[in-house]
Amino acid sequence: MDPIQLNLLKEIAELHEVPEGAYNFRANGQSVGRQSTENIEITPKSDVSGIDIRIKPGTKNESVHIPVVLSESGLKETVYNDFYVGDGCDVLIVAGCGIDNCGQQDSEHDGIHRFFIGKNSRVRYVEKHYGSGEGTGKRILDPVTEVYMEDGSSMEMEMVQIKGVDSTRRTTIGELGKDAKLVVHERLMTHGVQKAESVYKIDLNGEGSSADVVSRSVARDESYQKLDMCIVGKAPCSGHTECDSIIMDSGRILAVPSLEADNVDAQLVHEAAIGKIAGEQLIKLMTLGLTEAEAEEQIINGFLK
Repeated sequence: MDPIQLNLLKEIAELHEVPEGAYNFRANGQSVGRQSTENIEITPKSDVSGIDIRIKPGTKNESVHIPVVLSESGLKETVYNDFYVGDGCDVLIVAGCGIDNCGQQDSEHDGIHRFFIGKNSRVRYVEKHYGSGEGTGKRILDPVTEVYMEDGSSMEMEMVQIKGVDSTRRTTIGELGKDAKLVVHERLMTHGVQKAESVYKIDLNGEGSSADVVSRSVARDESYQKLDMCIVGKAPCSGHTECDSIIMDSGRILAVPSLEADNVDAQLVHEAAIGKIAGEQLIKLMTLGLTEAEAEEQIINGFLK
């Protein structure tokens, strides 16, 4: 990888060198490095672009890294990655995409990820998006994440997009079995004239299943965000969605939390709040010697942490 690609890799996966464990690195539409382990096998698909990741039952304290970087203007690709997690696993999966576009043509990566999580398994999934480059071409990311969770499984998802992506539509679908648990933490910031849409549809199918979907976002300049979160309770279950947003400048935010109860014992709650930075917060930090701009940055960084 060249220096630009290596910097993208650092931003989206916090990698400064080849990680231990299983990995698949993709750069400008091609695989540039792949490694399987005794318990985690990565194989390329034969019919479409993408990979299959198979994790043996009982695998614990292992990781999979599958970052993607694009530094070629005008490149557009759709990649299909399927994860098959056996029963009784405890693993970390790190994905994400970084686009550096210095040209005039749009660059786009759409990652379609499907997770099939076995009984009593635990998965932590981290997906970060990042854009850079001085070109006029857009940096576009439209990821789709599908999660199918068997009885007693749990998944924690960290979805982060803080800088440089001109247009994104993130779609997340979940189907949970008995006593399955899904926790999602989304952090999003847009600026300029960027547009970002997050869509979540979580079906709580099994008794005792639960979902907690929380989004924190900041819309700056003339950017636009839409947060559309839906939890469907089809059994005795518990679900919670929360949209907490800061609006600045001429930004616009549309929050659409929704709940659907198809069972009398479904307990579902949603919260939504949009507002500007409180003046007393700015004043307090400015009395400590910060400028107004520095105070705003401190507040935003703390809010999105």
